[in-house]
Amino acid sequence: MELNMMHDVFDRVAKKQKLLSSRTQELIDQVGWEIEQAKLKMQPSESPTGCTDPKSILVDLKTKLNEIAPINQLEGLQKELNFGLGKYVKTLEKCFNSDISKAHRKVDFDVHIVNQIIATHFYRHGMFNIGDCFIREANEPEAAAIKSAFLEMHETVEAMRCRNLEPALSWASKQSEWLLQNGSSLELKLHQLQFVEILQNGSRNEALTYARTRLAPFAPVHMVTFQKLMACLLWAGKIHQSPYADFMLPSHWERVAEEFMQRFCSLLGQSYQSPLGVTIGAGIQGLPVLLKIESVMAAKKQEWLTMTELPVPVDLGREFHFHSIFICPVLKEQGSDENPPMMIPCGHVLSKQSLVKLSKNSTRAFKCPYCPSEATVAQSRQLYF
Repeated sequence: MELNMMHDVFDRVAKKQKLLSSRTQELIDQVGWEIEQAKLKMQPSESPTGCTDPKSILVDLKTKLNEIAPINQLEGLQKELNFGLGKYVKTLEKCFNSDISKAHRKVDFDVHIVNQIIATHFYRHGMFNIGDCFIREANEPEAAAIKSAFLEMHETVEAMRCRNLEPALSWASKQSEWLLQNGSSLELKLHQLQFVEILQNGSRNEALTYARTRLAPFAPVHMVTFQKLMACLLWAGKIHQSPYADFMLPSHWERVAEEFMQRFCSLLGQSYQSPLGVTIGAGIQGLPVLLKIESVMAAKKQEWLTMTELPVPVDLGREFHFHSIFICPVLKEQGSDENPPMMIPCGHVLSKQSLVKLSKNSTRAFKCPYCPSEATVAQSRQLYF
């Protein structure tokens, strides 16, 4: 919410700055044009009626410049811009606390691991020169071990952007069994792109040969896709005019390239998203809440850093939800295989240990902590996320 507000204020300031800049240029051009006209009039003229009196020309020029009043026009726009800039600065000061250390909890970090995460982040995003420089300055030569793998990934993706699928097909062929075990049809998608590319270039016979040798093994499992691709043979060189024109969409290449990177990272034992990027993104969203908690606790003369849990939840966006977890509202503990979530007849969910405690070791009925309903442990059902 605060980021959106800052973005809106910035947009308004940027528009005022562009307006001032364009208007300033217009006035400069207008004033320059009037001066040039005055200079032309002051040049000697062969016409007997021509007026070359410099004094009268300059008086006329002064009158026109006073009518234009460039300074007065720019002063108003400049005031509006200054007001907008002042408001933007106040918005920044309101949204950004200069001292964010108040929201920092003292944790012993393994510097070696942190440096590896940073170096991997650079390599993951193709910033190999920066990654190498960081490794040298941080004295972490072990972190360079992952460089060659990410270099191969980026070279393969770059080749795909140039419509060269050979490196990707070679990788998929080597990892064919692993891809099938993980339920991925990436190899088929790559062959599909290659088949359509060959067919669109007008070589029906070459496409048919390619289908027999490369696509046929996938037919038993992916018969519908295989049939559509075979029907494309009737539209060689003009697939974009056929009922199968969607095979030509550039988005197919983008999706396959993205899936290739996902599978490549998975095979390396790496997450597709950068851990560093995810951590910083979550921190940006959670920081305002933590700072607000700190200010409230400070006003009550309480030290929140000594607390074992936060007094209020920090709501992060869905992009940061990776696993379904359950926190018991009674014991404030995360559910586990030994302590799973249990739903009682009224619909409320508690942990199994909570039910045992409330029912005195399952010996009697208990009252739901959140409503007047009563239940027994036997009436409860385990939930699976």
